[in-house]
Amino acid sequence: MLKDGSLRIDGFRESNLTPNGYDVTIEEIWVPSTDLRKKDGVVNVPARSWFVIGTKEYLVLPETIVGEIWIRTTWVRKGILSSFGRIDAGFNGNLTFSAYNASGDGVEVRIGDRFAQVVFEELRTPPAKAYKERSGNYQGQRGITLQPKRDQTN
Repeated sequence: MLKDGSLRIDGFRESNLTPNGYDVTIEEIWVPSTDLRKKDGVVNVPARSWFVIGTKEYLVLPETIVGEIWIRTTWVRKGILSSFGRIDAGFNGNLTFSAYNASGDGVEVRIGDRFAQVVFEELRTPPAKAYKERSGNYQGQRGITLQPKRDQTN
């Protein structure tokens, strides 16, 4: 997929390839309870706090490939919970992850750390409607994006 150019990962690092997929890294973190937003260094996410991560990688999926997202177990073992799904075929953009520190302690999150693994799967047939035609709410998103394009006012 990567070799033939059908799948593109801007910000790609060979060291992030895994036997099953690709580990995406943290470029930005926002902790709403403290209104802290950082793009460098380390963030201490307070106990029992919600936080949001934006990935360094910008993914360009063709209409025949989907991505399934899994949190890395390193974070689960620290008490970080997150729920993911699939990246639609035809999606282009950075990824935004919502996560929660369920532990009783603060957890250090370093910009550049690997946070989740994306497992890419080839579809047998292309979807009836491509992502950009079906909704495209987050198509082309850059950085942390919480609102669909249709709801953004700027």
